[in-house]
Amino acid sequence: MGTSPVAKRSLAPNSIGVAHIVFFVVAAAAPMAAVVGATPPAFAFGNIGVPGAFLLVGLLYLIFSAGFTAMARNVSSAGGFYTYISRGLGRPLGVSGAFLAIATYFTIQIGIYASLGVFTHAALAPLGVDLPWWVWSLLVLLAVSWCGQRHIVFSGRLLGLCMIAELLILSLFAVGVILHGGGPDGLTMAGLKPIDIFSPGIGVTLVFVVSAFIGFEATVIFGEEASNPDKAIPRATIAAVTIITLFYALVSWAVIQYYGASNVASKANASLEAFYFSAIAGTLGEWSIVAMNMLLLTSFFACLLSFHNTLNRYFFALGRDGLLWTGLSRIHDTNASPHIAGRVQAVLVAAILIGFTVINADPYAVVFSWMVAFAGIGILAIQILVSISIIAYFGRTPHDHSALRVFVAPSVAGLALLAAFIQVSRNLPLLTGSESMVVTMFPVFVLVIAAAGVAIALRIRRTNPALYGRLDRTFAAATAEA
Repeated sequence: MGTSPVAKRSLAPNSIGVAHIVFFVVAAAAPMAAVVGATPPAFAFGNIGVPGAFLLVGLLYLIFSAGFTAMARNVSSAGGFYTYISRGLGRPLGVSGAFLAIATYFTIQIGIYASLGVFTHAALAPLGVDLPWWVWSLLVLLAVSWCGQRHIVFSGRLLGLCMIAELLILSLFAVGVILHGGGPDGLTMAGLKPIDIFSPGIGVTLVFVVSAFIGFEATVIFGEEASNPDKAIPRATIAAVTIITLFYALVSWAVIQYYGASNVASKANASLEAFYFSAIAGTLGEWSIVAMNMLLLTSFFACLLSFHNTLNRYFFALGRDGLLWTGLSRIHDTNASPHIAGRVQAVLVAAILIGFTVINADPYAVVFSWMVAFAGIGILAIQILVSISIIAYFGRTPHDHSALRVFVAPSVAGLALLAAFIQVSRNLPLLTGSESMVVTMFPVFVLVIAAAGVAIALRIRRTNPALYGRLDRTFAAATAEA
């Protein structure tokens, strides 16, 4: 007899390997969407050091990953950052991190659904299929929800196909630029030199570059379902961050070579949408425009599926611990997926998208820009907490790691992430294109959400000691039962 959905409390172990996890992380980074959507505004502000900025931020996240993956040996839970922070800094801050993580991934999903709706409308309206953006967003939500309820291996394979196609066409563009000897200036080091990176506009550039790395936490979130997580999680994390870093740096460097360092800013300002499309068509031919349009949509879809699976596991972990409705921890009999969490998430996303439609909010200038901006500072806040929690955890837990890995690296990463948080917060109006007080209050909202998590955890400790004692321990019990 199969295990009932209510009784089954753990995800399917040994289901995915390093490659699947890397697919989830790189797909969440959405290579096509990030390159085509995020880097042109950065170039438009006049700073051509985008490739170098990708290398610097990538190095920062590799340093962060040193302690992050060291802790994975003891914390391979679907709770992700929630579990990390709980183990290092205690349950109140762990709940705080969980609330921030949910808010972060939820808002970025909303923004990407709106953006996908806009791009799909633009691509299909000329063909006579003229539906409002929100209809496309809801249809994609149904597809993502269906895929998310399949076995995790299904999502991993689908994301792998989307990721490979995106990387292939952008790599062809970079190789084509190199083979053609660049543009008007030839092949140079423009964009990689320190004078380019640290020129005026570096703050705005960092805003867009940091946002491109959101989602690499997925390596630890899938730890319960990974084969040999002690080795798979560190390998997948390092591989994913390295791929994202080098790929983004290569493609953004190639577009500088195509236009020439002195022309990049003017070309980006002339048309953010056509900035990459024109360069790729000029290098590969007109056929690439059709391929780019298709792959841009699949890039958004892959990104949404990855975030959907990530957030499902947050809901699952919090439901299993009793912080949210316990029904969220139900597991599908056949697919071993947190299907109830996925359905609840889909309903909430649909309600918010419809709400934005009712108030007639601009899907790109408001919904996408504002949601992604909030998610950017939200994830930085969580990563700062994680850096501190790693130091605290290994400060009181026997281990065989070097001090460089579990104390020095997270300290350096934490300070750098704090600087990035401040820099991004100061440049929110530039990132969103809005001077609205709501936008400027985003850092305050992040702090309020974090404080609310602490307050709720302390209230649970006072009013329901039994539930408080179970927080972050249900995973251990579930593992023992499996």
